[in-house]
Amino acid sequence: MPVQVTKNQKETSQNLVHRFTKTVRQSGVLLEIRKKRFHKRAKSALVKKRSALRKIELRAEKVKADKLAKPK
Repeated sequence: MPVQVTKNQKETSQNLVHRFTKTVRQSGVLLEIRKKRFHKRAKSALVKKRSALRKIELRAEKVKADKLAKPK
């Protein structure tokens, strides 16, 4: 999986760096590393259930507040 680029004859260092970055981008190594670095764990079933119940409660409170609000 390592990316290797060898310098050609009469090739400038800027061209070499440009070719190297191009091959790294095409290989997809950076995307893989970023996925691993910023990976988020999946929520447990209990956490999902609690958040769903909280959303239901908040919706009910909003509906109640809307009903009690003064008409415009």
